[in-house]
Amino acid sequence: MNSSEYLIVGGGVVGAAIGYGLARQGLKCTLLDAHDRDFRAARGNFGLVWVQSKGIDFPEYARWTRLSAKLWPQLAKELKEVTGIDVQYEKRGGVHYCLDDHALQQRQTLLQQLQAGSDGDFSYRMLDHNELRELEPEVGPTIPGGSWSPHDGHTNPLQLLRALHAGFINQSGTYLGDHRVEQIERDADGYLLTTAKDRFHCRNLILACGLDNARLGPMVGLQQSVFPQRGQILVTERLPRLLNHPSNYLRQTAEGSLQLGDTKEAVGLDDGQDVRAMAAVAERACRIIPRLSQSRIVRGWGALRVLTKDGYPLYEHKDNAWAFSCHSGVTLAAAHALSLSVQLKNQQLEPDLKAFTANRFQE
Repeated sequence: MNSSEYLIVGGGVVGAAIGYGLARQGLKCTLLDAHDRDFRAARGNFGLVWVQSKGIDFPEYARWTRLSAKLWPQLAKELKEVTGIDVQYEKRGGVHYCLDDHALQQRQTLLQQLQAGSDGDFSYRMLDHNELRELEPEVGPTIPGGSWSPHDGHTNPLQLLRALHAGFINQSGTYLGDHRVEQIERDADGYLLTTAKDRFHCRNLILACGLDNARLGPMVGLQQSVFPQRGQILVTERLPRLLNHPSNYLRQTAEGSLQLGDTKEAVGLDDGQDVRAMAAVAERACRIIPRLSQSRIVRGWGALRVLTKDGYPLYEHKDNAWAFSCHSGVTLAAAHALSLSVQLKNQQLEPDLKAFTANRFQE
């Protein structure tokens, strides 16, 4: 029997960030990961650390997002020091492109609402076409404008996941891959978990396994109503610098390739690709940056996001078991690693995070 003070189920960005945060506090932690071929939201993550538009009608989530953005420079620096891995985090602000005048007007209304509820902690700037071209000289002539916020940034999501795993291990955490949890049982001292390979005991259990939270949560009395949404990403060949800022539809990586995306498809557990959706992504990207029409797409793939009924995080707690589901794992990675983990050690979530329970769906 393997025993730990904290056992985290799920080795994606959410579970790895929480595990790293616990291990850096000197706690004995085990992280159980499943198979590489399982659905992994990190495969399709765009890498944005995004604040503008987050939590417009959910102020607690807006504050949580802003806190994470503030903590991100510390997390990136710390991971580099602990692991030697550069997660390629950059914070120069982010651009949201509006494709028509109606979208531009709607965007301004939404951001005014977000700023009004931020107690001065959120800023943005609306841009007409000429102002947008000052930030992004390659923008196409049919884009009427957009918004820019200094709080936004981006990172390499796969390097982030690698660094969180390495940091967890470097802080004496025990990482075990290919350990899909089959059964969870309660006992007097905590929880017993069974995988195909072994059995594990822990005093404190954390479920952070994305879509699989819906299966495992009820075993410990936690309801995790989550469902998949497919997003597809296209990647171009490496190109000269075309973008100065990440955006909602495309971003340029540190290596020079551009990632194109932002599809939202209700297709169940199908993480494949759809040619029509891919064509729409490419067409939109070429409209925003016309020079992309002369570039090659070198690869593309689909991945499944983890969504709740309202799209916001779902954090549940019962006894010594916790379940965390969200689709903003990269944006929230710093908050999960540097703030949530401390709250878990203290066995008490801050008041804002109590708004993330499923009770909100009953109101």
